[in-house]
Amino acid sequence: MTPPQNEPAAQVGGGVISAPADSAEEYDPGIAAASPPASRPGSPALAPWEERFTSYDVEAFEVPRGREEQWRFTPLRRLHGLHDGSATADGELAVTVRSGFGDSASDELGGVRVETVERGDGRLGDGGIPSDRVAAQAWSSFPTATVITVAEPRSDDEPLTVQVEGPGVGKTAYAHLQIRLERHAEAVVVVDHRGSGTVAANTELVVADGAKLEIVEVHDWADDAVFVGAQHLSVGRDATIRYTSVTLGGDLVRLSPVVNYRATGGDVQLDGLYFADGGQHLEHRLLVDHSVPSCRSNVMYKGALQGAEGDTAAHTVWIGDVLIRKEAEATETYELNRNLLLTDNARADSVPNLEIETGEIVSAGHASATGRFDDEQLFYLMARGIPEEQARRLVVRGFFGEVIHKIRVPALRDRLEAAIEAELEVVGA
Repeated sequence: MTPPQNEPAAQVGGGVISAPADSAEEYDPGIAAASPPASRPGSPALAPWEERFTSYDVEAFEVPRGREEQWRFTPLRRLHGLHDGSATADGELAVTVRSGFGDSASDELGGVRVETVERGDGRLGDGGIPSDRVAAQAWSSFPTATVITVAEPRSDDEPLTVQVEGPGVGKTAYAHLQIRLERHAEAVVVVDHRGSGTVAANTELVVADGAKLEIVEVHDWADDAVFVGAQHLSVGRDATIRYTSVTLGGDLVRLSPVVNYRATGGDVQLDGLYFADGGQHLEHRLLVDHSVPSCRSNVMYKGALQGAEGDTAAHTVWIGDVLIRKEAEATETYELNRNLLLTDNARADSVPNLEIETGEIVSAGHASATGRFDDEQLFYLMARGIPEEQARRLVVRGFFGEVIHKIRVPALRDRLEAAIEAELEVVGA
């Protein structure tokens, strides 16, 4: 079963969506494996991911022109040359690792090893290989990489915070970060991106057998920042990754998580929260590659879009690709994307894709919906004496609450709730 990638765009109160306003599709494991996807005019079939090209060599990739499926939503002119080789590195990221989060953080890492390594370090690449030109450019251009290794279980009360500071206004930097959990290790990690500049980066999450990683990547960049990042998730036998992406700031942010299962029993949860203001472009492109039996994945991304009168349109893109290969029997997977349009000048493109090559699975499905406030919810709240402005805020809080409440760092939850309140102040919602 392979849904089409490009449904005709539909108008919803001034916003634009590329999937039906309320679409959901379930797969019956009792049905035989799907036949190869058929293409139709204006709607290319799902890419054959088993033939997905990967390389560390930037010159192995053609320069994107904007017509490629992988780049068709991205405004290339706003990448400042990251895609065509014209962006020269003239700055560096500042990376700081501490134990704890916020005011309680300290430099006592409690057995966690932090290393600065050269490109030739044999561990680099364990998470995955670049699959687009910008990721390959980042691999070819980073000066040194940061490798963080956790060898034993850490308490939930002691999260690791990785503070990443941009190179500065007008500067360009390339970076590489690898977080490794050894067998049966456990950790909660917050990667907090801030500052200005143009950045291309690869992040590797290498989780060994029986290990558990809960990681939150926060992109709270300054208004001028451009960040293009590839996240490579390597999941060992009976390992667990809970990955949450929070995207709030920046002029353009493009994130591309890829999940690779190395053995049976892997369990991955991908959650996302994004809030786009006028002029912002926030893009999330996911690939979950089920290549071994008896693994699970669940994806839930939620976004809100708004813009003040006179702003250029806020634009978000969510592409969710899930591939279940013929050898990946007993797979369980589901993906969900929801977008809330708060003003007329907002566009949300949402494209869930599911490709199944075997009928011997437990379950698989996807859903996508984009629209305005639920009038019934607003009416219910206003009928009980709550002013309309406050009612709208309550609806947005509830919309994002399911994602925020999963984060097990109280100070970070408080910060995100305050950031959403500040976003709503922009247009007086």
